[in-house]
Amino acid sequence: MDVSYIDSYSRFLGPQFPSPGSPGGFPGSPGGFPGSPGGFPGSPDGQQAPTAPPPAFIPQQQTATPFAVDPGAISLCLFRNTYIWLRNGASFWYFPIFVGPRSVAGFRWNGRFWTIFGIDTRRIVSFTCF
Repeated sequence: MDVSYIDSYSRFLGPQFPSPGSPGGFPGSPGGFPGSPGGFPGSPDGQQAPTAPPPAFIPQQQTATPFAVDPGAISLCLFRNTYIWLRNGASFWYFPIFVGPRSVAGFRWNGRFWTIFGIDTRRIVSFTCF
């Protein structure tokens, strides 16, 4: 596992996603974030994990790009069901809620429920949103 990726991602999310033991706890918990009604910063109405599963189908993969995914392009998928294909061959349903300069944060469908998940855009080969 690429520990440098985990370290840089932790630094990226550090101030936005406090640990359970820190003041404020997790997003959506009592205390939440200042100015946030209990979801994630910057999300409409304190958006939390989707309440319904993603579509039951797997979409056709679009033409892959040899370069990193443009954050501006994936930002068009914010708060929408998005299917992502990674360079390592993995693919999954995703619900992005934040796009940074080189990363995306949101919720990944694990087959049973949504889990918080972040990914470096350089690991994404293609995506499509609905």
